Amino acid sequence: MLAFTQKTALIVYAHQSPGSFNAAVRDVAMQELVNQGYKVIVSDLYAMNFRANATRDDINGDLKKSELFQYGEETMHAWMEGRLSDDIVAEQRKVEEADLIIFQFPLYWFSVPAIMKGWIDRVLTQGFAFSLKTMYNNGVFKDKKAMLSFTTGAIQTMFRPDGINGDINVTLWPLQNGILHFCGFQVLAPQIFWSPAHCPPAVRTAMLDGWRARLKGLLAEKPLTFAPCELFDLSFQGGFMLRPEVKEERESQPYGFTTGHHLGKPLPPDNQIAAQSAGESSAKTGCSK
Repeated sequence: MLAFTQKTALIVYAHQSPGSFNAAVRDVAMQELVNQGYKVIVSDLYAMNFRANATRDDINGDLKKSELFQYGEETMHAWMEGRLSDDIVAEQRKVEEADLIIFQFPLYWFSVPAIMKGWIDRVLTQGFAFSLKTMYNNGVFKDKKAMLSFTTGAIQTMFRPDGINGDINVTLWPLQNGILHFCGFQVLAPQIFWSPAHCPPAVRTAMLDGWRARLKGLLAEKPLTFAPCELFDLSFQGGFMLRPEVKEERESQPYGFTTGHHLGKPLPPDNQIAAQSAGESSAKTGCSK
C-alpha cells in the first residue's frame, strides 16, 4: 500500500481587516484545501506585524563588508551560514514545506501592498530562492506552484488593452515573471476579483463560489507560459540575450513569446492571465515545464 504524502499550501495574506472580502477569499481557500487533504499554513502579515523594511537587522553577527552594506550579498552569506533573523527563517521554512503558495491581497498601486513586498524582499533571499545558475525555469522552486489571488478597485474593462489602466497582462508581468517565475515557481493563472467593493452581495457570493470551484481542480491546471532559459545565451559575453537563431525563427510568428518578450510584436493574448492551450504550448513558443 502506498503511503499518503500530505501536500502543504501556504497562504501569504495581506489585509488589515478580518471582515474584508480578501479575508473571505482566504477562508474559502483554507476550507477547500483542507477538504482536499492539504495542510494549510497562513502567514497573516498584518496580524504578525511583519516588518517590511530590509535592513541590517535581518543579519545576525558581523557583516562581510561593513564599509558598504549591500543587502543582497549580506543576506546571501547570512543564509548560507544560518545567520538570518528569526522571522525570515520562520517564513523560509514555510516556503520550503509548501507545495503551493497563494499570495492573497488587494491590488495597491498596480502591485502588492508594502508589507507583502517586504515579505518578498526579505524572505526570498539570494541563495535560498535564486542564483544566476538557478533562476526562471531552472529555478530553486521549480517543483512548487504559486499564484496571485487579489482584489481590485477598478472594474475589469479598465484593465483591458484599450482601458484607462492599460493591459492587466502588462501590470502582472513584473510580479509573475520577475518574482514568482524568476524563483522557479510554476505560476498558475491569477485569481482576480474585479471591484468587489462595488458589487452587490449576490455578485460577491458568486465570486467566492467561483473561487471554490476553481480550487477543486487547481493543481491539475497548466501553468502560465514563459520563455525558457534554454532560448537565451546565458553568459555575460552573450548578454543573456535571446539566441539569434531563435529570434530568426520567431520572425514569422504573429505574436511575441510572452508579455515581456514581445520582440516588438503584438503581445500574445492573455499571456499573464490564462494558460495556453495544448496546441499553443511548445518549446518554440517558450513554454517552460
